[in-house]
Amino acid sequence: MLCTLPALLFYFFWIMNIIINEDLRAYIDPLTEDEYAALERSLLAEGCRDALVLWGDTLVDGHNRYNLCQKHGIAFKTVQNHTFTSMDDVHLWMIDNHLGRRSVSDFQRGVLALRKKDIVAARMAQSQAKQASAELAGEDAAKQPDSKSPLTRDALARTARVSSATLGQIEKIQKTAAPELVDAVKSGVISINAAAAVATLPGEKQVAAVAGGKKELREAARQVREARLPVKPEPEIEPLVEDATPDQIEIHRLMLKVAALTQERDQLKKKVQNLTIALTEARGS
Repeated sequence: MLCTLPALLFYFFWIMNIIINEDLRAYIDPLTEDEYAALERSLLAEGCRDALVLWGDTLVDGHNRYNLCQKHGIAFKTVQNHTFTSMDDVHLWMIDNHLGRRSVSDFQRGVLALRKKDIVAARMAQSQAKQASAELAGEDAAKQPDSKSPLTRDALARTARVSSATLGQIEKIQKTAAPELVDAVKSGVISINAAAAVATLPGEKQVAAVAGGKKELREAARQVREARLPVKPEPEIEPLVEDATPDQIEIHRLMLKVAALTQERDQLKKKVQNLTIALTEARGS
């Protein structure tokens, strides 16, 4: 792409001053190959229309655009965000910015919302500690803005645009899932619901299920769910006495038949539940 001399001077000026913080670059999941290629085509066709966001000399938003502009010599603009006072401010801004994007998956939004919860909770704890120290010293300390109540599960779920139950499953995946299982969720090989079930298995079984592919993962999730179902005690049926009357024999026969039909019904209910879950996951994949 041909650029005018002033544009090139502007471009190289910012290359010399922009600082890449690797932690910030990695804070948000990278684009997929297809997404990156689409962004590259867009930049080549239309130029870099959105300004890169900086905090001082540090690049906060636009790492992919910055790399592609460097690669192809495309001019770009920058804008300073003067509201940042700490790295936590930067992280919260990045989280809110990405939560508003349609291309972010449910799992990614859940992860970002949980990160926001951790930051807000840490700020609250710090504010309360300062408040307590000030009170012990006999000082009149005004409550800080960050001392507000932490985000509730329901509020976080609304922020992430997922249900409270789904957010709980994402949190479970983060805490107990093997890295291979997390990658499978991110790539859409397994649903959040199924991954949360598989994440309860030992690490080696999770890895083996991932290696077996989508079918093996679904089977592992099914087995976990079935194991969780409460086992109903079989009804105790008194054995027939030797001198049973015809009526007693008939009642005993009917009781045995009812018990068999009840067991068959429970098995069918399990199959229907598993089929419903499998269909839901298939539609979402």
